[in-house]
Amino acid sequence: MFGFNRDWACWSLMIVPVAAMAMAAPRGASRDINYPTTDRGPVVEEQFSEKVADPYRWLEADVRTDAKVRAWVDAQAATTDAYLLTLPGREAIRARLTALWNHGRASVPVKRGGLYFHTHNSGLQNQDSLYVRAALDAVPRLLIDPNPWAGDGATTLAEWVPSDDGSKLLYTVQDGGADWRTIKLLDVETGNAMQDEIRWSKIADPVWAKDGSGFFYACFAPPKEGHAYQELNVDHRVYYHRLGTPVRKDRLVFATPDHPDWIHTFERTQDGRWLVVFSAHGILRYEVTVVDLMRADAKPRTLIAGAEHDWKLAGSRGNVLCFVTDKGADRRRIVSIDAVRPQAAIRQIVAEDRVPLESAVMVGGRLAALYVADAKSEARLFDLDGRPMGQVDLPGIGTASDFKGSADDTEAFFSFASFNRPATVYRFDTRTGEKSAVFAPDAALNPDDYVIEQRFYASKDGTRIPLSLFYRKGLDLSRGAPTMLHAYGGFGISRVPDYSPLTLAWVEMGGLYALASIRGGGEYGKAWHDAGRLARKQNVFDDFVAAGEHLISEGLTTRDRLAIRGGSNGGLLIGAVVNQRPDLFAAALPRVGVLDMLRFDRFTAGQYWVDEYGRPDREADWKWLRAYSPYHNIRSGVDYPAILTITADTDDRVVPGHSFKYAAALQHADIGSKPHLIRIETRAGHGAGKPTDKAISEAVDEIGFMAKWTGLTITEPPG
Repeated sequence: MFGFNRDWACWSLMIVPVAAMAMAAPRGASRDINYPTTDRGPVVEEQFSEKVADPYRWLEADVRTDAKVRAWVDAQAATTDAYLLTLPGREAIRARLTALWNHGRASVPVKRGGLYFHTHNSGLQNQDSLYVRAALDAVPRLLIDPNPWAGDGATTLAEWVPSDDGSKLLYTVQDGGADWRTIKLLDVETGNAMQDEIRWSKIADPVWAKDGSGFFYACFAPPKEGHAYQELNVDHRVYYHRLGTPVRKDRLVFATPDHPDWIHTFERTQDGRWLVVFSAHGILRYEVTVVDLMRADAKPRTLIAGAEHDWKLAGSRGNVLCFVTDKGADRRRIVSIDAVRPQAAIRQIVAEDRVPLESAVMVGGRLAALYVADAKSEARLFDLDGRPMGQVDLPGIGTASDFKGSADDTEAFFSFASFNRPATVYRFDTRTGEKSAVFAPDAALNPDDYVIEQRFYASKDGTRIPLSLFYRKGLDLSRGAPTMLHAYGGFGISRVPDYSPLTLAWVEMGGLYALASIRGGGEYGKAWHDAGRLARKQNVFDDFVAAGEHLISEGLTTRDRLAIRGGSNGGLLIGAVVNQRPDLFAAALPRVGVLDMLRFDRFTAGQYWVDEYGRPDREADWKWLRAYSPYHNIRSGVDYPAILTITADTDDRVVPGHSFKYAAALQHADIGSKPHLIRIETRAGHGAGKPTDKAISEAVDEIGFMAKWTGLTITEPPG
């Protein structure tokens, strides 16, 4: 367990007498900013013999329906906008970001019935459109253009799945960035909409039946009126919908009424034989259930019980299902299980390696496997018995993803991106391993103008942590550069070099970008993840602080030139380390963060994170959550860095109340004269589906804020 003697006695415990909780003006306001007054309510709760105040509990209400919260949001937005508009170089930043965004982007194609389906964006379109073509070199035909769907561009095409014969298309509509989906269908040949429609689906990933007669989807019960973006998501169910029939007649395929807090994802094997359902209440720990789709009377049958390990479907051969799993292999291996005889021993196909296996897929008579080697991708090929068949040559240090293909077709596809390379789509032959680019973005940059460097540093306990550096060739690092330090550190998610116009613009303007692959992620397997979750979460914060200290000690930056940035679980990271080491950073940007660790499990998807963070209703867990919760540990009387908290009003994954309460607490506390602002996007969610124009505007504000507080000089455009 991490130590509680980390000078925590001087941290603000938020234990305040009820009588003190009247309306109060902010004490720690910047000399240049008059923050809106925020009411402080009388909420004090005793939890495990400690009284904990929650004066901003009222800010948890839904901004779409609560007039008081809406008024607060509007006032905060006006204050933040007024400040951001004073920052120098905004037009130069916007011009360069627009140029970096303005290039063609395409997804990895999906081949069905001899047709190729893929999305494309010409550059500055708010949303990607879906196209189909008869051959890779044929003229594409537009199937779906979501750009006219909403005046603000915030309604988008989310998931899409062609039927096996390519004649029909399932797709989902996402509105305002929310996780809720509406499922719709399209006739591919005519482009006409089909009558079937299913609303209020979430975490659906619909899949077709092999014969195209219907599809499988998942949903929760429709939310109560006015509670769509906040109420807990429970009782997730998998249904089958037959085309042309009423939704009320959809057949329930799988549910866990004894475990209403479980969530179910599923895949169908390529041969159409099996539906494989993965059920979990936690992270990377699943029970696996199979349904034999060749039998009309088949009942769901448990294949893997216990929800103790990670399982990912890699493919199938008849009754034999292939999985990537960490059962018996901390860094994962590929195994097979006989779905008809599950009691038979698990057979190993590809053994655990020294570097973690991320995923695998059966394509063209091969297993294409993606590994993470010291925070960069490797792609390897194996035959179906596990014999090595060589590697897929990748262009450099970066991220390979989206391997797609059919088990009986040697033509497969994947994408590759890096800090200095937008995603390029490659075709490769599974027999020869040869690859060729089928879509290369026409981006306004030369990859050779930049340097990508990989280093390692020691964390507080001596653990060796990878650090990726990205900077412009010729940048003088000897005097310390304005630096953006980024990390995630959770849920077993590996962070490896990938493309971001925001990151590239920062680097082009003379900044240094650093990505720390800290514990809590999946960069070195299950043990690396476990070392950064539950009672060991403090390791994540220590790793990140050590990254900042390393950059400073190596002379790459200085305390007054170091900005930190992270989103979602990474937003939690930023909030926690700012409380623990406010002296180390010049600016901090917690984005859509989990910031109230005592109530995160009470909203939407929060209950599914208890396997990562712990249970606030359990005393041992509550104590470690209480010790680092960003909202509860703001340290009055200590100077804090400049902080720009970022959220969105339609985020129904990490509800914006986290950021609202945190920003209000920052503004109330005596933490120095630097600005402590909140940027609240409208008609946007956790990130997916955000329109290009909103993404550019947000990036302008972020770069401008970091530049101001790290001393990065922004050159104005000529003329």
